[in-house]
Amino acid sequence: MTKTKNALIVLLALVTGHLFAQTATRPKILGISHAGYFVSDLPKALDFWHGLLGYDEPYDLKNPDGTVHIAFIKINDHQHIELFNQQPPAGSGHLSHIAFIVSSAEQMRAYLASRGIPVGAKVGKGRTGDLNFEIKDPDGNLVEFVEPQPDGIEAKNAGKFLPVSRISDAIYHLGFLVGNSAKSIAFYGDLLGFREFWRGSSKGTVLSWIDMRVPDGQDYVEFMLYSDLPASDKRGGQEHTSLSVPDLAKAIATLEARPAYKTYAKPLDPHTGVNGQRQVNLFDPDGTRVELMEPFTASGKPVPPSTAPPPH
Repeated sequence: MTKTKNALIVLLALVTGHLFAQTATRPKILGISHAGYFVSDLPKALDFWHGLLGYDEPYDLKNPDGTVHIAFIKINDHQHIELFNQQPPAGSGHLSHIAFIVSSAEQMRAYLASRGIPVGAKVGKGRTGDLNFEIKDPDGNLVEFVEPQPDGIEAKNAGKFLPVSRISDAIYHLGFLVGNSAKSIAFYGDLLGFREFWRGSSKGTVLSWIDMRVPDGQDYVEFMLYSDLPASDKRGGQEHTSLSVPDLAKAIATLEARPAYKTYAKPLDPHTGVNGQRQVNLFDPDGTRVELMEPFTASGKPVPPSTAPPPH
């Protein structure tokens, strides 16, 4: 009788697991929450984000000894930049992680588990008060999913720390290194539902970028393709944050008029990218790129995607 009972329990578990795998659905991925970067000199990094770019640092998280662990740069009520007050791990660039807003962190965890992705047994609540968990993409980039909570730090500060000095009020996209475009398209596209909408080539012979939009919003990520992985201290140009500006010339004039620009002491050279959009690149003290970009083409006409093959 006991053997029969145990067999029934095993069978029930198998059936339940099969049904769970069949019924688990992906929640909404609404947009970019934030990006985290390691910084070697926090005061200098804050001068770049606060003094030059005009953002507030509304709060931070402390280490046990009272020093700052993470400084938060508020872009808007739903997006921010996290500055980790430490050197990056050996062999890593300055990008710590990227994060997306989801309608349900637990539903996302269950969905990924049903697809064979290693996840924890439950969703945790971070020190900011929001529900979150992390996985890794095919290139080892850390990807965080965040479900904002009414009692989280972000929600409690809604409408605050939004100075008129902000050079932009939105993260336009996040760029990160990708070695195998097919695997990344399968991960972000097939698994997470991102939609490819453009790909470009800097020289026309091999593909350089692939842009993938979140399934339930307008934010997007940019695969920075490579044949040879750049050295860890040379990745700042590819691992970048793009901020949307409605008028690039006006934004540049604003930056050049600020006292912090004298400390920055680098030329702001605007150009029209391969995608037809006007943009300018800035670099924080560690060489991590922040791109200001107009969210439309200079000509008003779309630029067709490249047909060049991806790099080997």
